[in-house]
Amino acid sequence: MINQLFNIELPIIQSPMAGVQDATLAAAVSNTGGLGSLPCAMLSPALLEEEVTKLTALTNRPFNLNFFCHNSADVTTADQLAWQKTLEPYFKEFDIDPPEDAVGQLRKPFDEEALSVIERFKPAVVSFHFGLPNLEWVEQIQNWGSKVLSTATTVEEAVWLAENGVDAVIAQGIEAGGHRGSFLTDDMTTQSGTVSLVPRICAEISVPVIAAGGISGPEGVAAAMALGAAGVQVGTTFLLCPETNTSPLHRTALMSEAANHTALTNVFTGRPARSIVNRLIREIGPMTSSAPAFPTAATAITALRSATESSGISDFTPLWCGQNALGCQNTPAAEVLLWLAEGLAIPAPG
Repeated sequence: MINQLFNIELPIIQSPMAGVQDATLAAAVSNTGGLGSLPCAMLSPALLEEEVTKLTALTNRPFNLNFFCHNSADVTTADQLAWQKTLEPYFKEFDIDPPEDAVGQLRKPFDEEALSVIERFKPAVVSFHFGLPNLEWVEQIQNWGSKVLSTATTVEEAVWLAENGVDAVIAQGIEAGGHRGSFLTDDMTTQSGTVSLVPRICAEISVPVIAAGGISGPEGVAAAMALGAAGVQVGTTFLLCPETNTSPLHRTALMSEAANHTALTNVFTGRPARSIVNRLIREIGPMTSSAPAFPTAATAITALRSATESSGISDFTPLWCGQNALGCQNTPAAEVLLWLAEGLAIPAPG
């Protein structure tokens, strides 16, 4: 198990979920014995320092800081204007103007500024999505004493991560909500479910494997551990907790029949991510070649969201959700974590 590696009581990581949480959720999970995670990809250096300072004030237990490390998109103004043309009927329908900033950057890859900020805190764990940043930075982080994680969606990605020095690999099954962590391929036919992915990765690498995707209750935790996982990462199940910032529109969708209909889509950011199906996904997606590269597709979508969410319309809102939302409950995060941990006591079959 990953307990000793991260100095935690329960081998359960709360998935970092940008846009729906801050330090409050991460602290609640860490204080209860799991590994709370703070999503940092959408934080400026000043906000990053502010949130990590808040987190250290709320807990003295280990926590995880999560960053994206994608390559900055080479998107031209023409690419973005073509995307706005695709979305033009919606702008006309709601009588709003497309954004003037054609290539706005809403999500930043990990950089030296972020490295400098977190060095002052030396978190127990630093995790990455979309591969790894500069390997010298990875080594520097580990020299502080921090452990480094990253996400793999294929066996090949897991092997690459292990060869490049990570302390553990998160095996992200296709059931997982939010962005796919793919970085060696954009071929979605390579993506497999957690039950298939975890044992294949465990057979190929020697570092601990953490299962993610479709785990929403104690039985899912038990199943993942039986597959050989050293721990689990859970996101969707925490989305209704009072410690999150999940919007009323998102909460309503999670508690409705709509949560049974999710899809991998690139319409919100330009990169495949699992969301509850809404009007935008149905009408132009789920996958479309007209969306500009990640993360610039979000610029025009954000304008539509701003104009419609205030009227109670979630047609253009990314409603991130895994394939299994059955565990979602309006319950304090500490109680949810302890409920999930009941799966650790379920014996493996055979």
